[in-house]
Amino acid sequence: MIRKAVLPVAGFGTRCLPASKAIPKEMITIVDKPVIQYVVTEAVKAGIKEIVLVTHSSKSAIENHFDKHFELETQLEAKGKNELLEELRNIIPDDVNIISVRQPEALGLGHAILCARPVIGNDPFAVLLPDVVIDDDGMASNDLTGMIKEFDETGKAQIMVETVPKELTYKYGIVALEGAEPAAGKSAPLTGMVEKPKVEEAPSTLAVIGRYLLPGDIFPILAETPPGAGNEIQLTDAIETLRKNSGAAAYRMQGQTYDCGSQLGYLEATLALGRKHPTLGEGFRQLIQQYAAED
Repeated sequence: MIRKAVLPVAGFGTRCLPASKAIPKEMITIVDKPVIQYVVTEAVKAGIKEIVLVTHSSKSAIENHFDKHFELETQLEAKGKNELLEELRNIIPDDVNIISVRQPEALGLGHAILCARPVIGNDPFAVLLPDVVIDDDGMASNDLTGMIKEFDETGKAQIMVETVPKELTYKYGIVALEGAEPAAGKSAPLTGMVEKPKVEEAPSTLAVIGRYLLPGDIFPILAETPPGAGNEIQLTDAIETLRKNSGAAAYRMQGQTYDCGSQLGYLEATLALGRKHPTLGEGFRQLIQQYAAED
């Protein structure tokens, strides 16, 4: 079973400026929680016990968010704010460890993952890009759990994909498959990936969305992968080498994704998740109706 996950959070988040100038983009709030908490919760639901943050000196707020805040907790307890106190104490379960490593230079996603090698070792692990929030509402288990199941059954690296409109395939990394597209919640063997293809040349309508399950074998491949696009070490280049060596598969997700690497993505996530919030949802839906009527 996969018990370790890597979250690359060292980037500057230029798509979210000016909001991300003084705080990490991962700490921008969706409803009542920072985006990074949604992603960590997703990993925990899938049984992950060690979360490795590949971070930067300017991102200490992320580490602080998952750390114990003794003074704040003491004050909440003294004021009898027990419900809020319990919420803070349960941001992550006691049996889950948050570990931070530094990426000294911005040399690409592949390099960021390579920085986690001393912690991960040779174990298989998940990679969750914090730009993407996945809503698993109503699902018996989340998509990351499904990916882990497919990995355990096949031993093949898994890349999560979602269906996008044919006319928008030029915006994404699109996978090529061996045979028919898999049903939602299942995977199919990969024959390659094409980054932002022309619409008429897209090999499928399945786009890579920022979740990976990789064997420890990826690390020596990353170490030997030369800089590619943008003069950075690209994870996709290493996965292509891995695919040729031992195979890889595309897992077709069931949940709903929100691109929180952009302002509109945050707004969409706030609308979607705010409507379903257990305590704020009713009032939020009323606000939406109020503003919709004014239009």
